[in-house]
Amino acid sequence: MEPIIQVNQLSKSFKVYRDHKGYFGALFNLFDRKYDLIKAVDRIDFKIHPGELVGYIGPNGAGKSTTIKMLTGLLVPTDGEVVIKGCIPWKHRKQYVRDIGAVFGQRTTLWWDLPLRDSFDLLKHIYEIPDDVFSKNFNLFREILDLDAFMKVPVRGLSLGQRMRADLCAALLHNPSLVFLDEPTIGLDIVAKQRIREFIQYINQERHTTILLTTHDISDVSKLCERVLIIDHGKILFDGRLNDLLAEFGGKRILVVEFAEEYRDPSLEETQIIERNGSKVVYSFERKAVSASKLINKLSQKYRIRDLEVQDQPIEDTIRRIYEERLLYNHTYGKEDPPS
Repeated sequence: MEPIIQVNQLSKSFKVYRDHKGYFGALFNLFDRKYDLIKAVDRIDFKIHPGELVGYIGPNGAGKSTTIKMLTGLLVPTDGEVVIKGCIPWKHRKQYVRDIGAVFGQRTTLWWDLPLRDSFDLLKHIYEIPDDVFSKNFNLFREILDLDAFMKVPVRGLSLGQRMRADLCAALLHNPSLVFLDEPTIGLDIVAKQRIREFIQYINQERHTTILLTTHDISDVSKLCERVLIIDHGKILFDGRLNDLLAEFGGKRILVVEFAEEYRDPSLEETQIIERNGSKVVYSFERKAVSASKLINKLSQKYRIRDLEVQDQPIEDTIRRIYEERLLYNHTYGKEDPPS
């Protein structure tokens, strides 16, 4: 299957001019235009195939939003290639935007002073959406996203959660085959996040819409994405299945045991007790050093057990470990890439 997105050696650099301080600083700034070149995205490669829902994650300043802006045609790269559905986004913009949708968590595509329904009607004419397609999508999305309660409210009067739901609807009215979601759950409460996650899952699974999702909320990724791309300092650190990421980098696992009685010393080789409350003990162990089944067997031979549960290391801890190891390599070896 041909990829819907193909990125080759994509780079984006920004000039940051040096600012002279002091009394004569403003005068010097007029004539001395020296600058530093900041690489926001540094020679990245990846492919995304039709129907995939891919999480694109990284810390602040990693290069996520810059990548999305290049993929949507808002920015022209410094170097490299992007081909999406046969189009180069910044060269074939008019043709290209007809078949994509985009939601940016910090900005809205809706008209600020118009009632929400009027914004949708305007989008119908801008995208030249046929009446039957518009009616079908509008009626379905308004129900799933629960939009009726604020359909007549001007966009400026919507809460953040209401606006995000409205932006999702607006981005999908014209049946795009590819959608970019940049921080769609930022600043939302748990209920609003869950509703938006369910909608994203619906359009991906039922409509086979390809989605590239950037987020700081790792729970978005764990609940929605099978594949993740991790970017840091403008470089891709990992590209693969979420389960493979956890297996490779999620070094520790958790074993929660409730004993039939309270034991004085329930310690166990190859584990560390991280929590103890009466007859309940929580162990931590390295997944590559020992298997859970082996530990359970040892425990059952030494103690009477009422209940137990094996848990993976929280995905937030796994991602944090990847970032920290990357920074450790940079500090230790004084170069951009970890040694192979």
